[in-house]
Amino acid sequence: MRGNYTRRNFLAMGGGLSLAGLLSACGSPVVTSLTGGQPATADVIFWHLFGGGDGENMTKMVDLVQGTTGNSVESTLLAWGNPYYTKLSLAASSQRPPDVALTHLSRLPTLAQAGLLTPYRETGLADLGVTQDKFTPAAWEKATIDGETWALPLDTHPFVLYYNVAAAEQAGLLNPAGDNLTDISGADRFVEALTEMKKVTGGYGATMPTITDPSTVWRWFYTVYSGLADPVVSDSGTRVTVDDAAMDEAFAFLQKLTTELELMPASATPALANQQFSTGEAGFLLDGVWNLPLYAGVKLPDGKDLEFNMVPIPALLGSEPVAYADSHALIIPASDGRSAERAGYAAQFVQGLLENSTIWTGGGHVPAWLPVQESAEFQELSPQKNYVDAAFNAVYDPTGWYTGAGSDFQNQMGGVVSTVLTGGTSPAGGTSQIKSALRKLAETNAPVS
Repeated sequence: MRGNYTRRNFLAMGGGLSLAGLLSACGSPVVTSLTGGQPATADVIFWHLFGGGDGENMTKMVDLVQGTTGNSVESTLLAWGNPYYTKLSLAASSQRPPDVALTHLSRLPTLAQAGLLTPYRETGLADLGVTQDKFTPAAWEKATIDGETWALPLDTHPFVLYYNVAAAEQAGLLNPAGDNLTDISGADRFVEALTEMKKVTGGYGATMPTITDPSTVWRWFYTVYSGLADPVVSDSGTRVTVDDAAMDEAFAFLQKLTTELELMPASATPALANQQFSTGEAGFLLDGVWNLPLYAGVKLPDGKDLEFNMVPIPALLGSEPVAYADSHALIIPASDGRSAERAGYAAQFVQGLLENSTIWTGGGHVPAWLPVQESAEFQELSPQKNYVDAAFNAVYDPTGWYTGAGSDFQNQMGGVVSTVLTGGTSPAGGTSQIKSALRKLAETNAPVS
């Protein structure tokens, strides 16, 4: 059943969460929606997966939309990852879904092909002025499958390059105006920049988690590899399309930075990488934009604030810059029982979140809604305004039932990459292991219940 998903077989993909486990929280909106008794407790029932700072920002946005539209919203936070998508699919299959929900665009193809979503053309959003020309092109393209758009991108959250401003200045890596990094495109120039940073820090030129964080490792590898080649799988994940030479070259470059030149640590946990950048032991950090709040207000050992900036990762092995990314997007799950009135409320809610997404940038995300992205308010935000181009150069996980945010695919791929970065596997060995793992996934039918 490759590439042909149904509501029934999608339920088996979401991590094996049992209905009995969900029913333990009796009376909650989740339970009543699964059992067919979802009360009309609000004009809009909204599910999301944001805790922490993102959760606080989402709450602010929801409150603003309620105040503007006059429509009440019941907002429910669910567990991140596979549990969230399992609950969402169960609710949609029962015909008692939320009116609006969040998804990662890397997870969208499976949701759409399972018949769980309302297509954009049936949502009424176009009548409210929510149209393709107002979205970051790469995000809109990812939200569109075989000509049909299924989600409204809220953001793009790319993998980027953080840098210590003071260290960059000492290393001679700032532009003449001193307000941004000079061009360090190309493998040789990138190595030179890390070498100069290492001289300044006395530790490393750059850092990132290389162990115990396979998703981050995968993002770094796929950014570099995608500068040379097309996706590693195609045909909805059923055909392996690895470019052996490109993958060998990407692995060799990454290993050179760690074990050969020791410009980056070969073995660093997330906590250690955070410490190295926070204390000035490493001049650059490779990480996602969502960790921007983690470094705001950090004090260096001398008591001074850590002054940092963020820019898109430059073109390295290819001629054009590429940024691994994902996007949070708003979806309207399909429901035969949703009234036209509720559908209208849902559309107004989606429109309202997009229009208030300047708040969302506080978590480091690049707004996908161009009226916000191009606004004077956003253009005053630093460092957010400095890495917007990464949203236009975004490359997402390849399409497959097994890929996407929080997937075992990322764990498997990142696990292989990690062994190359630490020197335990040769570049050619890494390519062989990646291809072997991909073949197994490509040859495995989508799970059925």
